[in-house]
Amino acid sequence: MGSDSEAVRAIQAAQDALDAAKADRLARMDETRAYELEGASTLNTWVRNELRLSTRQTADLVRASSTLTYLPAVAEAAASGAIRTEHVAAFTYGIKHIGAGKIIDAEPWLLEVARTCAPLELLRVVRALREAVFPDDLDKAWAEGMDRQDIQVVPVPDGWHVTGFLSVAIGAKFKAVLDSVAKPIDADDRRPGSERRVDGFDTVLTKILESGLPSDKGVRPHLSITFDTATDTPAKLAGYGSIGPRLLDYLSCGTDITPVHTRNGQVLDVGRTQRLATLRQRRAITARQDDECAAPGCRNTHLEIHHVIWWSKGGKTDLDQLIGLCSRCHHLVHRELLIVSGNALHGFRFANHDNRAIRAEFKVRVARHRHERQMRKAQVTDRKPELAISRS
Repeated sequence: MGSDSEAVRAIQAAQDALDAAKADRLARMDETRAYELEGASTLNTWVRNELRLSTRQTADLVRASSTLTYLPAVAEAAASGAIRTEHVAAFTYGIKHIGAGKIIDAEPWLLEVARTCAPLELLRVVRALREAVFPDDLDKAWAEGMDRQDIQVVPVPDGWHVTGFLSVAIGAKFKAVLDSVAKPIDADDRRPGSERRVDGFDTVLTKILESGLPSDKGVRPHLSITFDTATDTPAKLAGYGSIGPRLLDYLSCGTDITPVHTRNGQVLDVGRTQRLATLRQRRAITARQDDECAAPGCRNTHLEIHHVIWWSKGGKTDLDQLIGLCSRCHHLVHRELLIVSGNALHGFRFANHDNRAIRAEFKVRVARHRHERQMRKAQVTDRKPELAISRS
């Protein structure tokens, strides 16, 4: 009996051959219109109803059956299991976008690519052939992309929905910037890619806003939030709409905001302006924390400055009342899932939402205990065969 790997390869070849045989029979049904004898108006309808395939699977299978009638060598290779249905789909793409005549002429060498390469590589080669045959289509696609390009940012209940399409040149610029700002800061940057991309994009936008918008003649823009102290109505972020109290506190902690207090629609006062940590304070905080998030067990290095006594609750921008947290931990604080208290002079205290203290030393002890328990289990498992031998 052969190895498992040989068996799997044989099963895959047999499955590919069966798929090719199914496509070949469908091609015959299409020629004879045999599906009409069973009450179906089209071959697609028959396949979808009788084989219970999805609309996309049905369309792919019917297109494959048509392709095999044009390309007998491809049909023979598929029947023997030498190529897969995904390879046939690449030939189908070529017939549609290049023309049956060109693909028939290129069938011998394209089939060699199919026999030795993955379907995606074959598709890449077919697309390159299309570009060589129709070079003007590249400029046509670029022009059509210019006509399509648009970006829309629409407020939705849980944030902003960004949609759009960019032309080749502008999209390349955007990708170059996003790839650059989304790179890990250092070897200890453990943020997932999604978080790094969003944080990086936020950094780019912040730098632009700090320099002032051209339309405002260089005046630094602010986020404006309006809330009425006489009612329980939610605060409103200009350009977005209503926001919750925790998001209000987070925005007040980390961005430039002009909070406008009103009573019954009348402006009473404007909030404090000296709120953000100075550059010297930021440097002192990062040095104090060795450039790492202050939360126990977190070693992220992309830090935001947080007021331990929240700015919205009367906190001061004093060095001993400021702490550096990564974006994720900072969000946890303002969602009240992580509670920070104390100060830099006597030490900060971290607790969970139940106000139970979180200590790095405790986590280390738990990890060590689990490791020792696993080692003991492994030792017992290793001894079991020896005991069995001694009894015999």
